[in-house]
Amino acid sequence: MNLELKGKIALVTGSSRGIGRGVALALAGEGANVMLTGRDRAALDETAASVAKSGGRAGTALIDLREKNAPAKLIEQLKREFGALDILVNNAGATKRGDFLALTDADWEDGYALKFFAHMRLARAAWPLLQARRGALISIGGTGGRKPTSEFTIGSSVNAAVAAFTKCLADRGKRDGVRVNCIHPSIVETDRTRRRIKAEIERTGAPEDKIREQLLREFNNPIRIGSVEDVGNLVAFLVSSRASWLHGATIDLDGGEISVL
Repeated sequence: MNLELKGKIALVTGSSRGIGRGVALALAGEGANVMLTGRDRAALDETAASVAKSGGRAGTALIDLREKNAPAKLIEQLKREFGALDILVNNAGATKRGDFLALTDADWEDGYALKFFAHMRLARAAWPLLQARRGALISIGGTGGRKPTSEFTIGSSVNAAVAAFTKCLADRGKRDGVRVNCIHPSIVETDRTRRRIKAEIERTGAPEDKIREQLLREFNNPIRIGSVEDVGNLVAFLVSSRASWLHGATIDLDGGEISVL
């Protein structure tokens, strides 16, 4: 299936590794040019090289999107390097797990700074460019927003807020010609997940396969741990002309974790 993304210009945040990297490579594989962001220069350069191998042009921005003026600066850099924008994927952000009573105000502020406020500010700064090209915006949330738990109070709250904000943008997008959707991935095979597995192995002494089975049970036994390619492939479809009637949706990409309507 030709997704007709060749020559499109995409901005993917948090794209030096993990889900963001998978999304960037999926878009590049369909012929898109990609602006990458992150805080690790070596990882950014490695992802940029992989984008180039896929045939796409890559730009990089070493940036901390927690800073209030960073999204506006990023869009200015994007305009200098690419001149336009067709696709924005708001992916950057991770939140701290733990006992609610032990989580500090700083933990909450940090979780919202990157996963919510950075998304909001970047969407606001990028909107005129997306409107000019009748582009598409994707927000990456997480199934914690659909299944809140006591150990994930920050992440559950932020992901629910991301989905609600995306729905608001979709309402605006009907008027401005910008398609907007949200994806809630379940557990995905990333460095962060692997660190979590390693820590549990060291804590319990159990073999890796048993820890992975336990982790799947914690996520309501999805059919498997997801891959960054799973997320990247869905994003590539959602921003393509093949999904031109899909707007304002929040999709659980979860292998069956969420068992309610």
